[in-house]
Amino acid sequence: MKFAIAVVALVSFSACDNYIIENEQSVNTAFGNLQSQYQRRADLIPNLVETVKAAAAHEKDTLEAVIAARNTATTIKLDASDLEDPAKVAAFQKAQTGLAGALSRVFALQEQYPEIRANQNFRDLQVQIEGTENRIQRAREQYNESVQVYNAAILKWPGRWLAGARKEKQMFAAEAGAEAAPKVKF
Repeated sequence: MKFAIAVVALVSFSACDNYIIENEQSVNTAFGNLQSQYQRRADLIPNLVETVKAAAAHEKDTLEAVIAARNTATTIKLDASDLEDPAKVAAFQKAQTGLAGALSRVFALQEQYPEIRANQNFRDLQVQIEGTENRIQRAREQYNESVQVYNAAILKWPGRWLAGARKEKQMFAAEAGAEAAPKVKF
């Protein structure tokens, strides 16, 4: 009888530990997908800049700001082991937010300069960037959903007991002031 109880307990705890591992892998996968979307955006920006340069040489400062923001965003690296460090997640998120802000200035160019609006390449790239930003938002949502499930698994009993050295993962959150519409000025 004691043996049967021990076997049931061992199987239960093993299943719980496997659940935690599956959730952690889900977080890592969601984070990888988010990174992929950020990379897609970083890869598109040089093409966008070159297209807009040809049509709007007089907006050099705006384009240089986009290039600088892209370079900053691509130099700050974050991997799955950093997801427990709020400072590293915040620095990464700040760089990505800066890039998104710089891109919004490029979109404002089309309002001021109709010849840019008429450029088919610019419109195509604008659509691609908008789609990428939507993909990034969805990837962030999926990542945060995975983090919520994982964190709940290691904070509730018996997961708390079985989690060992595992720590909570950090979610992506909106930057302070993100609720206000960005102001674009030239």
